[in-house]
Amino acid sequence: MQRLYDFLRRHPTWVDGFWAVVLFGFSLIAEVSGQETRGTDAPALVLPVTLLLCAMIALRRRMPEKMLLLALGLGAAQVVLDVETRIADFALLVIVYTVAATGERWASRLALASGLAAATVAQLRWPNQETGAMGNVAVVVFMTVPFALAWVLGDSIRTRRAYYAQLEERATRLEKEREAQAKVAVAAERARIARELHDVVAHNVSVMVVQADGAAYVLDTAPDQAKKALETISSTGRQALAEMRRLLGVLRTGEHQEAGEYVPQPDVRQIEDLVEQCRGSGLPVDFKIEGTPRPLPSGVELTAYRIVQEALTNTRKHGGPNAGASVRLVYFDDGLGLLVEDDGKGAPHELYEEGGFDGQGHGLIGMRERVGMVGGTLDAGPRPGGGFRISALLPLKPAQ
Repeated sequence: MQRLYDFLRRHPTWVDGFWAVVLFGFSLIAEVSGQETRGTDAPALVLPVTLLLCAMIALRRRMPEKMLLLALGLGAAQVVLDVETRIADFALLVIVYTVAATGERWASRLALASGLAAATVAQLRWPNQETGAMGNVAVVVFMTVPFALAWVLGDSIRTRRAYYAQLEERATRLEKEREAQAKVAVAAERARIARELHDVVAHNVSVMVVQADGAAYVLDTAPDQAKKALETISSTGRQALAEMRRLLGVLRTGEHQEAGEYVPQPDVRQIEDLVEQCRGSGLPVDFKIEGTPRPLPSGVELTAYRIVQEALTNTRKHGGPNAGASVRLVYFDDGLGLLVEDDGKGAPHELYEEGGFDGQGHGLIGMRERVGMVGGTLDAGPRPGGGFRISALLPLKPAQ
């Protein structure tokens, strides 16, 4: 049964054709049974008019405006040729409903006006001689009501369909917006994870590589220094693993995490430990704090730490063997200033101007993204007289 219903919905013209045949059959029966009482009508005119009226039923949904014009023409022809109203004229009601429901606005208005005038015109053309004037008026009113109801029903169907279409459009638009927001959220999360992975891996691995090279160089001549370098490699590796566990733990949504299971996010206070780690790996670093330290928002704390971490990592990678660095933290009334400089040979031009090449340069890109997320500014480039300088200004807000 459902398959039949779906088939009929896909082929509405077949349904309309069936009802057109039914109407034509009833019209023929009425004509045959009432032929003797309708001797004034010419049978040669009745049959074509009936066929065309039934054809309007069959084609009403495919060509509603054209069928309305055809109905008006047939109505005028009936008046002129003196073909009285009969059962087939029921098609006029159907056309008024159809045009009100699916036709253009001009056709709907024309159908309403024509339907309201049809009964009056018919009564004037074929008045009932047995009733008085008031009786004819009552007949006109009685015959006009079905046309008005047909138009009102069709117009309400049009309004309801438009409302449902608007709801569907709104639901589709909201679904697309949700998908777009989900994609943006995924992209932002991927960028955040990429920054965290880069900062954790690049810094700690660079320290481990430097210490490993140093240990290999002095292994035979200075075993105590080699042992110290190996200890640094071990502690750095543990720190890297701890931060990796923290990052992976954040990704494991849906799993229960005990409080304190993962290490907290780095903050400004840990910059001094970071500087000591760099000094232990052989990079001279001058560290100073100016102004009065105060609590910072967690996002600013992490951003400041990561900028210093990435800047010192770049100094080890690009500054050369004799490079030294300086780190300045300046607490202003409305912001935190960071200045990291080195006196090495500096990074390649492509790294800080073009965003990287061959998969490099993601550290500076990550810095700019982090600073932008907290509403700050960052400047990175070569330092006058040689070396490289990174300066940033991060806005301060009261800690919540």
